[in-house]
Formats: sequence, C-alpha cells, structure tokens
Amino acid sequence: MDISNLRHTIVPKSDQLNSEQLIGGPMTITVTDVRLGITDEQPLIVNYEGDDGRPYKPCKTMRKVLIFAWGEDGRAWPGKSMTLFNDPGVRFSGATVGGIRISHMSGIERDISLSLTATKGKKAGHTIKPMPTLQEVTRAIDSAKNKADLDAAKVAATMLPPADREQARAVYSARVAAIRAAASAQQPATEAA
Repeated sequence: MDISNLRHTIVPKSDQLNSEQLIGGPMTITVTDVRLGITDEQPLIVNYEGDDGRPYKPCKTMRKVLIFAWGEDGRAWPGKSMTLFNDPGVRFSGATVGGIRISHMSGIERDISLSLTATKGKKAGHTIKPMPTLQEVTRAIDSAKNKADLDAAKVAATMLPPADREQARAVYSARVAAIRAAASAQQPATEAA
C-alpha cells in the first residue's frame, strides 16, 4: 500500500469537494467542465480532472473571482487551472465554518486584488496570484544552488496542474542528484587540502 498521500482518508461523505479535504494543504485542479447547478445556493458546478464525482461548487465570493479572472463565459474555463485551499476563517450565517478559497489561477498575467462582500455591510480583500507555469518551475529547479532554492521550487511545483507535476518531479529529482554529485565531488578535494 502506498502511504505517500493520505488525503483520500479525510474525504467527507459528500457530493462535492469539501474544505475539510484541503486541511492537508492546497490542491490544484484543472477544469474539465462547467455547468449550472439546480439550486440557488450552489448554482455553479465545476468538474475537474480526477474529481471522482465530487465537483467544486464555488461559493458566491469565489464565483465572482472566477468570473472576474476568466470571464463570464463558462465554456472558456475548461483547460484552465486554479489552486484551492481551506480558509478556516470563512463565516456562514454568523458562524465560522471554514471554506474553500482560490489562491492561484492560470490565465492571469498579474495579481488580481478584489474587495468583495464578506458579511453584511463588510468587505474583505481577496488577492489571487498567477499560477506558475511548468517552464517557470523547471527554470527555478534548474537554477537551484542549495536546499532553500530547491524548497522554493518544490512549493511552486505543487501549484502546477496535475499533468505538469510529474514533469516537474522528474526535473526536481535530476537536479537533486546533480547537486549531490557535485557536493560529493568537492568533498574529497576538501579532505585532501
């Protein structure tokens, strides 16, 4: 049994992606389909690669972000990606319940900052960052000189769409091996001196 990713063990019994699934960390999804829901509370259904029948049903605040960033035509959204995270401070009906928020999106060139309604009469700021591209991540991995550089590149790689993560993982593994080989080659020279 592979225990390298235990996220599936915290999936609540639900017909949709749930913020509790994101307790273990953010998740990047790539949109495969967008449709209208049947209720006023959840009028939008976003299917994504590997959703296992549990689509993302964004709240009104995140629907505003999606429409602002990607436009009002949902037919243009498939193929685009976003990183979702659990925001424990989300309030609903006066109680702090936590919720899903978007941190990064593909298809945007710079940070997007919006002030949107948080509760009646109160606004809250939301900043969405551009999603790193595979090219940017592999460039960061290739230029990494130390563990801190590699760690930063690894974090950026986790925000890649699932299809790109494997390529980044291979580049990362090769770079780690090259850094280790260079360190080993320098060690005997240092000991001889």
